[in-house]
Amino acid sequence: MDRYQKKEKGIGFVGDCRLRFKQKRGFVKDNKFYITTSIAYVNAPPHVGFALESLQADVVARFYRDKGQDVFFLTGTDEHGTKIARSAENEGKKTKEFVDEISPRFKNLKDILNLSWDNFIRTSDKEIHWPVAQEVWNSIMKSGDLYKKTYKGLYCVGHESFVTRKDLVDGVCSLHKRRPEEIEEENWFFKLSKYGDEIKKRIKSDELLIVPKSRKNEALAFLDEGLEDISFSRPSKTLIWGIPVPNDSSQTMYVWADALVNYISGYGGINEWQGHPADVHCIGKDILRFHAVIWPAMLLSAGLTLPKSVFVHGFITANGEKMSKSLGNIIDPYELVKKYGTDPVRYYLLREIPSSEDGDFSYSKFEERYNGDLANGLGNFAARVLTLGNNYIAIYNSQFNKEIQVDKFINEKIEDIKINVSKKIEEFKFNEALGSIWDLIHFGDQYINEKKPWEQKDEKIVMIKGKTIYELIVILENVATLLLPFMPETASKILKAIKHEDPGISIDKIDNLFPRL
Repeated sequence: MDRYQKKEKGIGFVGDCRLRFKQKRGFVKDNKFYITTSIAYVNAPPHVGFALESLQADVVARFYRDKGQDVFFLTGTDEHGTKIARSAENEGKKTKEFVDEISPRFKNLKDILNLSWDNFIRTSDKEIHWPVAQEVWNSIMKSGDLYKKTYKGLYCVGHESFVTRKDLVDGVCSLHKRRPEEIEEENWFFKLSKYGDEIKKRIKSDELLIVPKSRKNEALAFLDEGLEDISFSRPSKTLIWGIPVPNDSSQTMYVWADALVNYISGYGGINEWQGHPADVHCIGKDILRFHAVIWPAMLLSAGLTLPKSVFVHGFITANGEKMSKSLGNIIDPYELVKKYGTDPVRYYLLREIPSSEDGDFSYSKFEERYNGDLANGLGNFAARVLTLGNNYIAIYNSQFNKEIQVDKFINEKIEDIKINVSKKIEEFKFNEALGSIWDLIHFGDQYINEKKPWEQKDEKIVMIKGKTIYELIVILENVATLLLPFMPETASKILKAIKHEDPGISIDKIDNLFPRL
């Protein structure tokens, strides 16, 4: 019998977790669920910030997949623009050669971080991405929302966009710490100003849900300032590396006009998107404006459906400072996994970093979490229960013939935590979801210490020992099942050690999950 069917025994999940968020947003109508990360800019190898975003999206994808949803999880790389061309030039490489070297570093995070994405899109892909980007461009053109004009303004290479003086601090971009370039050129412009009221209405009503609420308010504040039309192309003599504007060889599509369409091209095209648009875009706070304003406007202009929600996470700092190559404090996820292992890295980033706020990384905090939560917490609890089970489960099998009933207060504790974990994942509060799972681990530890089953030697209480061992197995199996979206390898090891046979249960000992550092 499958562990999900053992409600009366207390084994595994007791019933299906509630899908409040999906029901509220209308995600269950066709059993599909589509989630994306942003696509990573390949001017440099991946850092731990993109690893966090990938893991957050992976938890959501695994969670809904385990609930029987038909999940499609998309990620990829953004490979066009001035910044890419200049980075390649600085490396003494051709642009195509440069992106072909960097993009696989992002793609290979699938194995390094044990990600479950279904497709990896590259915007330099001329067969898959380019035709869809140009098709969307043509739809916007047919709407009458593109026009050509000469423009003089301040261009931030870091943003890959024009900025205004109000975006600067002492004449410098506050995010990229450099002065923008003053540029005058003839470009295609998009009538962004036309769609401000409609986008505001969709965001206010949560038809386009932005999480957390602080980011929703930020997007609305930006809309309240009024929208200006934006540049949608660059002269091809200035920007060769990009997608040509349809029917205008003198212009190259502006990088964001191209990149945002990856959510359609990587999904299978416009028909797929129209059949079921993205349920969740998982992005960083620095690109909120593009996803909450420009992307919806592009879709409205092209006559396409809007995504259902945008989840916005913060930045990761390193020892209290912003990560940058100049400071030499970039955290490489490859090196991190090599040193500590995949699941410890997944756990730390999802537990220590607040899901929608800025959070700090330090090796001292990592090792403190590892030793305290993993080695002494989950690892120790799993070892204690599986060792007891391996030694004494025969008592349960012989005395109870699998008819034992788990105490009501244990089942209630498990059920309350499962409901809370489900709710927290649906709300994108991954750190709080993990906190709830650790509450169940602490509960199990306390139960072991209270019952001390190894001391129950009198023949009169041998049945109590068997019952206690069984209840501890129930608790551990629920812990592992709840951990599947977060720490899939560790959770699977625990679940494989608990074998439901006919008749009885057998328990395998496993190697130390998390040796102390």
